Amino acid sequence: MEATQFCAAADVLHADGKLTEAIARYRDAVRTDPGLYLGWYGLGCALYTTGAFAGAVAALRRATEVAPNAMPARATLGEALYALGQVTDSNRQYARIARDGDAVLKHLALGNIACAAPSDPAMDNAAIRGAREAWIAAEAATVQPLNTKPRKRDGKLRIGYLGAFFGSKNWMKGYMGVINAHDRDRFEVHLIADRAVPSAASGYRDHDEDRIWGVTGVPNDRLAGLLAEAELDVLVDLNGYSFQRRLPVLLYRAVPAQFSWVGMYGTTGIAGLDGVIGDAAVAPAGEEKFFSEPVHRVRNTYLTFDFFYAVPDVVPPPCLANGYVTFGSLASAYKITNSVIAAWARIVKGVPGSRLLLRNRTLGESGNRADFAARFAAQGVPAERLMLEGGAEHFEFLRTYERIDIALDAFPYNGGTTTAEAIWQGVPLLTFDGDRWASRTSRTILLAAGLGHFAAADQAGFVDAGIRMGLAPESLAVSRASQRTRIVATPAFDPAGLCRALEAIYEATLKAKS
Repeated sequence: MEATQFCAAADVLHADGKLTEAIARYRDAVRTDPGLYLGWYGLGCALYTTGAFAGAVAALRRATEVAPNAMPARATLGEALYALGQVTDSNRQYARIARDGDAVLKHLALGNIACAAPSDPAMDNAAIRGAREAWIAAEAATVQPLNTKPRKRDGKLRIGYLGAFFGSKNWMKGYMGVINAHDRDRFEVHLIADRAVPSAASGYRDHDEDRIWGVTGVPNDRLAGLLAEAELDVLVDLNGYSFQRRLPVLLYRAVPAQFSWVGMYGTTGIAGLDGVIGDAAVAPAGEEKFFSEPVHRVRNTYLTFDFFYAVPDVVPPPCLANGYVTFGSLASAYKITNSVIAAWARIVKGVPGSRLLLRNRTLGESGNRADFAARFAAQGVPAERLMLEGGAEHFEFLRTYERIDIALDAFPYNGGTTTAEAIWQGVPLLTFDGDRWASRTSRTILLAAGLGHFAAADQAGFVDAGIRMGLAPESLAVSRASQRTRIVATPAFDPAGLCRALEAIYEATLKAKS
């Protein structure tokens, strides 16, 4: 059989969702003709769909070598590289598409760069703002703003929270406590939900007068009209770039006061927004020039957590039984850049006999594990000192902290929920004060939780702290046993306090517009 015949058969299998069989036929095609672009492209796309990102990168790199101007292959290559933490290389692919691609792919590339910008070590704050404004400008070209004026208030202030993660208890432990804490005598709360509506399982405490909107699949222009008809006073976006397709609804200005609270890690790129909610740790004074919109800084932290669901008990540090220290991270693989690997490797090598445990969904695939193992080996950490594991059901996932003595943060894209989970399970989480919002997220949580001593001043201090703690783990047992009790009474776990601060911002903004 000729290579093109193998490829045609593979395409049929691919379209039918028979990915294993399709991958085998694509391999037959490129084995028969190593110069067949469609074979390499099809193989890369099929591997990407299965989560075999390292294999997809290899195949798609061959595709772009055979056909350098084939932008669809570069687009999927960019996605696969990002999934493995190769963010800068990923953005290089998108930059090429933004320059040479057709209109559809160019717009896709601008959006992907805008989303990934805060996690790209090669981009600074000015570049992040530029990338986001470029995508927003492309989106705004087709938007006719409604420019809704403030209504004459005759009762409660109407707040709408726009989110795509209301059905996820893991995500909502960072937001639902604030929403539940609103004073319903003064505020009418609307929860505008894509995908899944709020439920008790995701922490929502039902109130008779709350309004729940299911808007899955509703186009942005139609949703904007519905928001205007409902005469909301305030709209708060909870998605940021984590559910990017919904962010442009803010361009319609369908609600008089609009804010971005979470999921942003920097500017939205929207000049007409009334503000992004942050704090002095993530957005220090003097950095306003990196924002398209005003920055509203709350007193303590813009992130608070409410563990409203069952989690594992805190257990003693595993080094007591193991006789060696285990460092660990449950960060998503896309946060683990080569710079992160190099820093973590220096810590592990600085503590004789120590191990490093990484767990995330991407590491469930053997080729991806091999890719990460090779990158650590290049930094002098052999496979026998690594434990690379795939994802799990959330309770079991949290039990992973029973096998970790010291958690290490990723950068420039810190943890958020993973940071809160680590310290809730009694594990010290080490981070440092980075150069952008995304690399200060853990620090704001730790400062608010009274654990600021776990946040170093810079990357060198982060490495030194990891080695120092790893060489003297005797104190871990005492601090671990009491940590949850200590932090629960801090601002990091006080959603009601943050709610009052947000209410004040909403009311002051509307008053200024009246």
